[in-house]
Amino acid sequence: MQVTFYGHACFEVKSMNHSLLFDPFITPNPLAGTVDVSALSPNYILLSHGHEDHVADVVTIQEQSKAKLISNYEVVNWFGKQGIEDGHPMNHGGTYNFDFGRVKMVNAVHSSSMPDGSYGGNPAGFVIEVDQKTFYYSGDTALHMDMKLIGESYDIDFALLPVGDNFTMGVEDALIASDFVGTDKIVALHFDTFPYIKMDHAKAKQMAIDAGKTLIILNIGEKINF
Repeated sequence: MQVTFYGHACFEVKSMNHSLLFDPFITPNPLAGTVDVSALSPNYILLSHGHEDHVADVVTIQEQSKAKLISNYEVVNWFGKQGIEDGHPMNHGGTYNFDFGRVKMVNAVHSSSMPDGSYGGNPAGFVIEVDQKTFYYSGDTALHMDMKLIGESYDIDFALLPVGDNFTMGVEDALIASDFVGTDKIVALHFDTFPYIKMDHAKAKQMAIDAGKTLIILNIGEKINF
């Protein structure tokens, strides 16, 4: 399984036969200028919530790739009005078997609205089982006790967690979250894009080492295999 970071909270996860793209915010991100959005062709686009910094490139990428959109009911419905008809709505606690694997929508503690200010439903994360691996994409969230249920129900290989603080968890809480979900491998998301979420990378990595964890902070465009 190959994971590519496209900046902020946007990742592409390639399994043996499918490509999953999470929360595409690329063209408005000044740090992601090296990413060629026109070259992205996922089979699925998964959205944790409706904020602009997670959905900005959805229409462009979906139109060129014909990817199926997976998100909560409100987000899928909103994009349906933008012309994206191939959407699969979910809600918290729901699980569905797709052709690439199994997805469970789980709780996130954050807020959500669409780019036009309309209601975006409840924010969420995803637990995904694919290619004999299981990973947790938290989306934007605070630390919360529901994460313990993930650790009790799944054998998590790695977790993509926010570390930028201010709007989401910081590094300290992300380390606790990794304990809750039962993994020592954390892939950082939601950091450095805005002044509010600038992060000291060296300090963050040392905190993880001190806690017996591996904090992976990818450069934009960088890939890692699990």
